[in-house]
Amino acid sequence: MLGSLSYCELGTMIPRSGGEYAYVMDGLGGVFAYLYAWVSVFVIRPSSMAIICLTFAEYALDPFYDACGPPELTKKCLAVVAILLITAVNCYSVKLATRVQVIFTVAKLLALGVIIVGGIYILIEGQTGDIDTEFKGTISNPSVIALAFYDGLWAYDGWNNLNLVTEEIKDPQKNLPRAIMIAIPLVTFCYIMVNISYFAVMTKSEMLATPAVGILWAERILRGAFIIIPISVAFSTFGAANGTLFSGGRLPYVAAREGHLPSIISMAHVGRLTPLPALVLTALISIVMIIPGDIFTLIDFFSFTAWLFYGLTFLSLIVMRFTKKEAKRPIKVPIVVPIFCLLVSIYLVVAPIVDNPQIELLYAAIFVVAGLIFYVPFVYFKLHPKFFDYITINLQLAMQVSPTYKESDN
Repeated sequence: MLGSLSYCELGTMIPRSGGEYAYVMDGLGGVFAYLYAWVSVFVIRPSSMAIICLTFAEYALDPFYDACGPPELTKKCLAVVAILLITAVNCYSVKLATRVQVIFTVAKLLALGVIIVGGIYILIEGQTGDIDTEFKGTISNPSVIALAFYDGLWAYDGWNNLNLVTEEIKDPQKNLPRAIMIAIPLVTFCYIMVNISYFAVMTKSEMLATPAVGILWAERILRGAFIIIPISVAFSTFGAANGTLFSGGRLPYVAAREGHLPSIISMAHVGRLTPLPALVLTALISIVMIIPGDIFTLIDFFSFTAWLFYGLTFLSLIVMRFTKKEAKRPIKVPIVVPIFCLLVSIYLVVAPIVDNPQIELLYAAIFVVAGLIFYVPFVYFKLHPKFFDYITINLQLAMQVSPTYKESDN
């Protein structure tokens, strides 16, 4: 909630698409903005898309298999199909993508409503399950707590998605904070109530043992009608993946527009007016991530890099309080809010490395720094081999895209 309040100030002060990229660019400069674009385009957004589509495949296939669950290959193939379908929708029409988002968001809320009402009914009957003892044996190791936060905060990730498409929001200075203020408390309430419902029905060991907690809950509470939950969760995750691609496809588009990525990525389809190259790039990298990865490894990989740059974004807000004192701020949060969020970000990045370093986190850190290998020649020195133009022209013809222009901030 505090993070989203900070993003409200940034989004209304800098009403440009790109989210963290635009804010870090203004606050800390082009190098850090480039590194964010590099990591987001090749790690954060594609891994998020891959995680959600793997979850979609898990719930969509689970009713057709026994307790062992669907085979990994089948699950990954369905996840790839979901990515391709969502990409086709977003490339075809912005309006179609937003309608899909609305429909599947309604399905998500209905599914959550069923679980919440079912949990309330169980509690009224006096069946509290192991709610009072679920947190016994909790480990207080700082590194483990940080990794646990990765999984927990992943469920809430998306609080910053609207900032990625600020230029496409009507009256963003009014509607951006309004949407965030409504959505974050609603999501928090729903998720807390759903977890209480789960704890009332299942033990901790049962929840850890099953890859599809919602289905186990439905089998015990809804019995013959349990199929409602996996279908609803599949709808929910499909909608979440659609929203991730819709917003995530705008970042490479904006970064390319600023010269930090190949110009082809900043182009839009001449008829559909969608950022087709950026969407296709995000989808292709997501598919590559699905092939070798599992959900929890991807979450740790995603969360480490994401919170590194969330921290830089909060730092940008703090810096701009001193470097851009005269900037118009329709919403201004107390400076203690971004400072607290920055400290939390530092903890989430540093604690797992210091206490219990994992090779995956080292790979992520190396990947962040590796972005400089491309920044120095192609951005700083503006090296532009002639074959780049040949590739760009042929891709333009193949995808029927053309350059866009950026309206002046003045």
